[in-house]
Amino acid sequence: MKKLMSTHYSAGAFNFAMLLFRIVVGSMMIKIGYNKLTHFNDMLTGPMAFQSMLGIGAKTELALLVFAEFFCSVFLILGLFTRLAAIPLIIAMCVAFFMAHHAEVFTKEGNLQAALVYLCSYIVLLLLGPGKISVDGMTGK
Repeated sequence: MKKLMSTHYSAGAFNFAMLLFRIVVGSMMIKIGYNKLTHFNDMLTGPMAFQSMLGIGAKTELALLVFAEFFCSVFLILGLFTRLAAIPLIIAMCVAFFMAHHAEVFTKEGNLQAALVYLCSYIVLLLLGPGKISVDGMTGK
């Protein structure tokens, strides 16, 4: 029982936790990114068309969002270029949280709360890195 209440943990526990964290967070976002990738043209037209938030055009912004949500999530899961891959995801979640949802945390919308959780998760990955059980960890980066 004393060991369960301890605030000390082993390096192995940390590395396994980071592996699990990367897989879960990356897998949840990769599904969203894959949906945008497969329905790219459909998302640019119609009544629910993707709206430009940054002023560089809806098509360009959607392409950058697909890159962040799908391809950077693949990098996170693998633990390849983890800290660099977290940066586009942090930017995407900042845009989603602050611009698209106006940082209204206590609303009934689930997307806003998800954006905040993803944002915090990617900041954690940026600060802590991927752990040793990753491509980055195995190559010594």
